[in-house]
Amino acid sequence: MAEYSRIAKGNFTATSGSKTVVLPFVPDYVEVFNYTNFKTPANHGVVRAYWDNRLLDGNNNPTMIELFNATPVLTTDVIETSGITPFQGALSLQYGPIYQHTGTTDFSISKAASAVVTTTTNHLLNTGDVVIFSNLAQTSTTGMNQIAGIPFMVTTLSPTTFSINWNTNQTNYTAFNTATSTNNVGSYKKVLYPDLYLPNDNFISALTLGATTTVSTTAQHQMQVGQEVAFRIPAAWGTIQLNSLPNLIIPGSPIYGYVVSVTDVQNYVVNINSTGYTAFNSNQPFASSGRTFSQVVAVGDVNSGGELISNGSQLYPPPKFSVVTYNDNNTINGPAIKGSFVTNTRQGFVIGPGAANTDTAAQIMVSTNVIYWRAFLSDYANP
Repeated sequence: MAEYSRIAKGNFTATSGSKTVVLPFVPDYVEVFNYTNFKTPANHGVVRAYWDNRLLDGNNNPTMIELFNATPVLTTDVIETSGITPFQGALSLQYGPIYQHTGTTDFSISKAASAVVTTTTNHLLNTGDVVIFSNLAQTSTTGMNQIAGIPFMVTTLSPTTFSINWNTNQTNYTAFNTATSTNNVGSYKKVLYPDLYLPNDNFISALTLGATTTVSTTAQHQMQVGQEVAFRIPAAWGTIQLNSLPNLIIPGSPIYGYVVSVTDVQNYVVNINSTGYTAFNSNQPFASSGRTFSQVVAVGDVNSGGELISNGSQLYPPPKFSVVTYNDNNTINGPAIKGSFVTNTRQGFVIGPGAANTDTAAQIMVSTNVIYWRAFLSDYANP
């Protein structure tokens, strides 16, 4: 290891899905140790796996896996899919491979209050992953193009099913099935880095009106208490009274709200009294999909800090973002309202679930197993 080489290490408890490890560098070598299997050979599982950028198998899988087989005997030189992959998130949406209709790879979307997607092969998604659908016109008049182009956080139900936060059990929706489509259409792709900007531009799936307004979003909203927000709702969706402009009471003055509580990663409450407003309507016709979605966006004064709001203000203490980046530094500007957009570029590596081995216990990431990892970046490599 030379002068400017880097090394990092850590551990976590696996949850059977993939694990993203954020580092201050992009590694060229990663080792993963399944400590639970290592100390208990009778588990017949992976004890160690490593990936080296100079020994690729072509798919960023671990270069080698060592595992105990049923005897148990230590076995080496096993290539496992869905393994170890370095990443470097840029300042734009980046996507994984497209899952689409191929004649054998099909998927369907149900009519349900929370739509369920069923795939013919393992979708390899984990709860919290974000996907975007496209080309959902099953025929010239049927399909689910209403949800094409919207980022959705998935909730995994099984290796071949997951749900999304959208009510498709409405009159303008048709159950979608690529297997019976006349046009062989339908696809979706995973958003690899959905939190590159904090908070997100939230796509609205539902609104609960009243003395306060509850917002339900299609993906993780990443809003914090005290966040200042503005609504962008097209006329067809109904609740245009929430829109920041036009303000009929004070013309030219935008209508902004503040997040007063966060229910969960897809629901939060805004302090706007929407009693008597027009009901929100997501039952949009097939023909108008993909053009006019309803959104709520962050509109704080600054995106890099500001003087701390004084004690007693509704914005005190200032909001903090929960993913890597904090937006609470003092600057020469201010006083100002916290919470406009901050960037969250990141890099590191992802440990996949390792699903190819016929012995399911031989996967890299087995739920509740303790995993240790080490990552390296060398500044010199002998050619």
